[in-house]
Amino acid sequence: MSRTRRSFTAQFKADLVIELLKGEKDLNTLATENCIQPNLLRNWKKEFLSNASAAFDDTRMEKTNEKLQQERKEKEAYAKKVGQLTMQVDWLKKKSEEVLGPDYETKYSPKPFED
Repeated sequence: MSRTRRSFTAQFKADLVIELLKGEKDLNTLATENCIQPNLLRNWKKEFLSNASAAFDDTRMEKTNEKLQQERKEKEAYAKKVGQLTMQVDWLKKKSEEVLGPDYETKYSPKPFED
C-alpha cells in the first residue's frame, strides 16, 4: 500500500519552527504532536535560519518591483502578439470567403485520418 505525499504550507512550517525556536518543546515532541518526522522539522529549521537574513534585506522590494515590471512588459508583448495574430486570422477568413465562397470551411476541411 502506498502512502500519499503530504504537502505543508509555508505558514505551517514557519509556525512549527518558531515554536521550536522558543524552546518550550523539544524537536521530537513537536514532530510527534504534528505527525511528521524529526528530520523534516530539523530541515525546516535549518532552511528557516539560513533564509532569515532576507527579512532584513532592503533590496527585496526593489527586486520584487523589477520582476513585476518585467512580467508586465512580457504580458503586454504577449497581448500585442495575440491581437496581431487575431487580426491576421480574421483577414485570412475574409479573403478565403471572397475567393472560395462562404461555405469554404465545409468544402475544404481535411478528411479525418483513418487507419
